[in-house]
Amino acid sequence: MLSGFRIALVEDDEFMGASLVQRLELEGAEVIWLRQINRAIGALRTPLAPIDAVICDIRLPDGNGEDLFNTLCASAKPPPFLFITGHGGIEQAVRLMHAGASDYVTKPFEIAVFLERLAMLLSTKAQHDLPPVLGVSPAARSVDELALKAAGEDRPVLIRGGPGTGKGLIAKRIHQSSDRRAAPFIMVNLAREPDAGKALFGSGGAFAKVGEGILFLHALSRLPRSAQSTLFKALDREFSGRVIATCGHEMAEIVESGGFRADLFYRLDMIEIPVPPLGDRTEDAVWMMGQLFDGFNTQRATPLRGISRLSEEAVRAHHWSGGGRELRSRLLRGVETATGEFLQPIDLFPERIAEGDRILTLAEARETAERLQIIEALEHTGGQIGKAAKLVNVSRTTLWEKMQRLGIEVSSN
Repeated sequence: MLSGFRIALVEDDEFMGASLVQRLELEGAEVIWLRQINRAIGALRTPLAPIDAVICDIRLPDGNGEDLFNTLCASAKPPPFLFITGHGGIEQAVRLMHAGASDYVTKPFEIAVFLERLAMLLSTKAQHDLPPVLGVSPAARSVDELALKAAGEDRPVLIRGGPGTGKGLIAKRIHQSSDRRAAPFIMVNLAREPDAGKALFGSGGAFAKVGEGILFLHALSRLPRSAQSTLFKALDREFSGRVIATCGHEMAEIVESGGFRADLFYRLDMIEIPVPPLGDRTEDAVWMMGQLFDGFNTQRATPLRGISRLSEEAVRAHHWSGGGRELRSRLLRGVETATGEFLQPIDLFPERIAEGDRILTLAEARETAERLQIIEALEHTGGQIGKAAKLVNVSRTTLWEKMQRLGIEVSSN
């Protein structure tokens, strides 16, 4: 019934949690059991693999399920939530439904009813059980959902985003998930074509090859004015294919200034998919690093043992103006030149050596030292905040507040 689904259970009651885990696993699901909100936030923001649904008790020892849901919603769209509540919490559960939660059940409940509600919640996911394209963050999942929705339609698509954000991967996902997947996917990179008109309309060009397939126009803003007119006319002449185009955030200004035909632009902008920059979803940068690491590491004479937690924190803190291309380049160079057993931040960001001459302010030095010490303590305790707090000699609440201020999250392993 639930085979192939990955479900997070947020429940502090040992008896209830163990019973649900046992039954969900019998149904074929993979279950991640999280007993506290502070563990759940990091595990759901940066999962090791996509989470298909969250089952969450409303009452928890360090807060409530509404706090968890609202915290996740503050950054992006979380996975579907099924809340468990007592009769006294129904009003809160209804409020959560209005805020975007998927469903709730009240205690006590029959397990058959519970499983039926969970299966209904997962039914949309079952239709599109595909691996992630951009990452595992809620923002990346939202882009995936838009791509799958676009695949079910037949109008032109405009994918808008900065460099290195995976726009080409999204176009291929739409093609592979659509009824046109058996027809050709013809790409024309307008940023690299010396003669865009010939590439599109010449003998053996894209229009001659595409048939009922997908014509993918990369870097739409680079299409010459003369070719824009020809393209507009070609789309009106019994064109049986479908166009997917990409552009940057500057496209509106180009159209407004007259550098691109407005009628053609709006003809191609029937369905728009905005792609957030990698710097706004750095959990996906960590995920991408993990996806690429093994392939690069096997090329070393002596493979590294892994990626250090400090490197993950450094990747989360970086702005990634170059997107995925920058990450790939830094990771490849870092793996090739690393001298220790683990990939360290200095391997990924060697330019920081040159910045070492600058004298830090006392506040910067204190913050840097605290960050490193907290991360080291969390690594030593396997992410257990209570034990880490004892190591650094502060209360658990104080440590949690510092982690929030410094942007340190604990991943579920």
